[in-house]
Amino acid sequence: MIVQRRAVPAVLAAAALLLTAGCSSDGGGSPSGAGGTPPTGTAPDAPPSGRATEPAPPAKGSVTVLRTVAEGLKTPWGLAPLPDGGLLVSSRDDGTITRIDEKTGRTTELGKVSGVSPAGEGGLLGIALSPGYASDHMIYAYFTSASDNRIVRVLYDERKPAGEQLGAPDTVFKGIPKGVIHNGGRIAFGPDRMLYAGTGESGERGLAQDRKSLGGKILRLTPEGEPAPGNPFPGSPVYSYGHRNVQGLAWDDKQRLFASEFGQDTWDELNAIKPGADYGWPKAEGRSSDAAFQNPIAQWHTDDASPSGIACVDGVIWMAGLKGQRLWRVPLRGPEAAAAPQAFLTGTYGRLRTVVAAGGDRVWLVTSNTDGRGHPKKGDDRLLEVRVN
Repeated sequence: MIVQRRAVPAVLAAAALLLTAGCSSDGGGSPSGAGGTPPTGTAPDAPPSGRATEPAPPAKGSVTVLRTVAEGLKTPWGLAPLPDGGLLVSSRDDGTITRIDEKTGRTTELGKVSGVSPAGEGGLLGIALSPGYASDHMIYAYFTSASDNRIVRVLYDERKPAGEQLGAPDTVFKGIPKGVIHNGGRIAFGPDRMLYAGTGESGERGLAQDRKSLGGKILRLTPEGEPAPGNPFPGSPVYSYGHRNVQGLAWDDKQRLFASEFGQDTWDELNAIKPGADYGWPKAEGRSSDAAFQNPIAQWHTDDASPSGIACVDGVIWMAGLKGQRLWRVPLRGPEAAAAPQAFLTGTYGRLRTVVAAGGDRVWLVTSNTDGRGHPKKGDDRLLEVRVN
């Protein structure tokens, strides 16, 4: 593991917030739970039981696709709403970041992130805005390089010509194992203003249980790439382990973290994340009777899900499914599922990659039919605006 320190900004401006009533998404802003942001550097508490006293949303919900915002996207992966309007989307294979005008659908390429080496499931993956984006205009990106997976930050300068608006990457953290498969890639700033990253075990199963390895983990870092204060293993960036390939991160209004991940042949998982906990892979896939492992709060056969991004809106987790080609709804009561998952949009738009809270009862939904495993149709891939409840 190699961690590189960078200078701390003198003053962090107010976070670029992506707020929903009841939940916070992984969408690239700095989510904030109800009750305000805890002190910087403080790890969120482990999820309390909560089930007996906390209310739950209705067991059944609904989904309405309001419009196609933009189409013709190529291998879209990460999505980050800007605080002043507009959405940034990363292209896994092209290594570019594009801005979409959510009102007109007009797309503008900001530029290419240098150093990206796409292959298989690797490339330019998750993106997130700096907690101080209002003043520093920094975009964080997780990508596969020639040697590893890493996290960088780049300056976004709107004043420059299209295609030249991204500065040189500043490496924040590197040394995450890479592979043709299982590169993880989702990043998000939590309610504590720390940077969380979901990684994969790169096809080397044993890495998930090795706490000295960065593979098969959820990492918690300072914005400068250091192990965050309050982490469960002193001096380590590891926040949880025993993961196969973490693909989605989101917080509820009690600042509890949830994560989705790919299973192998049997069970995909949605997990409530506890600091320092072991989620079982490769010794367990899905629910297990072994008390040493945390069980998922929901699980799916891999043909029905292959989960990617998640968002939390009004106490409901919305989970994008790739192979399953559907949007899953999981209502929460505390850190547990309150009812059986419900599927929407099955097969309508093909593979679904990323879902991000859009404010109120809406989400942004990105398809993934040009990633080499889908069957593109005219106009694919696309960004959709969807009403959910």
